[in-house]
Amino acid sequence: MITLRQRREGGFLIAKIHHISGRIFGKILKKAGINEINPAQGRILFVLWKTDEIPISELAKRTLLSKSTLTSMLDRLEKTGYVTRVRSKEDRRTILIKRTEKDRILEKKYTQVSNEMTDLFYGGFAPREVNAFEDYLRRILTNLMKKTQARARV
Repeated sequence: MITLRQRREGGFLIAKIHHISGRIFGKILKKAGINEINPAQGRILFVLWKTDEIPISELAKRTLLSKSTLTSMLDRLEKTGYVTRVRSKEDRRTILIKRTEKDRILEKKYTQVSNEMTDLFYGGFAPREVNAFEDYLRRILTNLMKKTQARARV
């Protein structure tokens, strides 16, 4: 008898979706003339578009990137002129990541590309289905985050 656990493919399907959507998104970025930014760097910028001038530690939490990975990606983003590092006025030991004018111009273009990808993702879905799907994904993410946090405490 096959158990419920043996028949589930959610993780496998998410991995496949991540893989193919990354390839498609990369092609759409190139078609839009966005050649300096890859999807992973876009994730960093997306967080900054919501909250500019945040500490690297907070950016790491919001992107779920390790500090070493994030630091090397920030180095590239800074070298290409999309972000800059500034010292916090409240605590001089804290380095904040700040957007540049070049990034503000990119945001408009990148948002159009993201909207195109979102339309592709949710083609044929009713709004209630999209809401339910994203709620399920948040629950999965929460489950995974709990496991990650439990390991960090051990």
